[in-house]
Amino acid sequence: MFYILHGEDDFSLGEALAEIKEGLGDEASISTNTTVLQAQNTTPAELIATCGTIPFLAPHRLVIVEGLLGLFEQQGKPKRTPKSKGSGWSSLKEYIGQMPESTVLVLIDGKLRKGNPLFKELAAQADIREFRPLSGSQLLNWIQIRAKRGGGDISRDATQVLADLVGSNLHILSHEIEKLCLYTLDRPIDKDDIDSLISNAREPNIFAMVDAILERRPATATRLLHQLEDEGDAPPYLLFMITRQFRLVIQAKDLLQRKCKAFDIGNRLGLASEYTRKKTIDQARQHSMTRLKDIYGQLLDTDVAIKTGRYRGDKGELALDLLITELCSNSQEL
Repeated sequence: MFYILHGEDDFSLGEALAEIKEGLGDEASISTNTTVLQAQNTTPAELIATCGTIPFLAPHRLVIVEGLLGLFEQQGKPKRTPKSKGSGWSSLKEYIGQMPESTVLVLIDGKLRKGNPLFKELAAQADIREFRPLSGSQLLNWIQIRAKRGGGDISRDATQVLADLVGSNLHILSHEIEKLCLYTLDRPIDKDDIDSLISNAREPNIFAMVDAILERRPATATRLLHQLEDEGDAPPYLLFMITRQFRLVIQAKDLLQRKCKAFDIGNRLGLASEYTRKKTIDQARQHSMTRLKDIYGQLLDTDVAIKTGRYRGDKGELALDLLITELCSNSQEL
């Protein structure tokens, strides 16, 4: 089996990957037989060898490759875009037809252009699923379906209020819908429930945790992490919120380097709250772009570890603890 999962909606993409994994057998055997490769650090020969490996005491081997098709995207200057032919990756098209039936190959990427040369070569052989950001009626329908999946129900008016308040970020929406379903139990969710339950109360703790990570204070960062987990925030959601903050800090750093004023930075990044704008800019000013990018890269790697079950039996708690230990290590050169 061969899948291509791509698009900007990484939440739905992650759920699709989880469904593929669930269809391959029990969690323990799939975890043992899952390999995750980063395309920029992988050769065609290495990928083919991995796909050809027989699974250990299980019917399937899952091979996930991140960013392969993205290597063939045009980035401003077409002459810098690699050609699939002559790059060695054209051999993948020939190999897929001969790939062992026990192997499930999944290519994961962000938004792709229609002219992507490798995508065009592989498309005919793949089960392709594109995940575009939801908006309008699609987003409203998603909220209502998600509430029913969580054992609840939500009025149309409340659905619109929730969409207006949270936006189209499915990570946050999913988390808030789960809380609302637990809060209302057997009755429909209404606008008053959203007003009562949904707020930015945890935002200061997220900022404090990011501060502790940047300042290499592992005890404080870990304490705040465990406090948020005890309050009901799931590790994937917490990682998403931390990653989101670092993304904003990196963008703010870039704008500061381009001499943008604080108010303009807030507008460009969509930071309506004065507290959020000031805190994000302060964090950007105090640290180098190199260090921020390195941390952001490690956060994304941890996201892959959680979604692919790199640590057997872990739901994300261990992955986050290890991440904070690594980021706060004094020996780390960032």
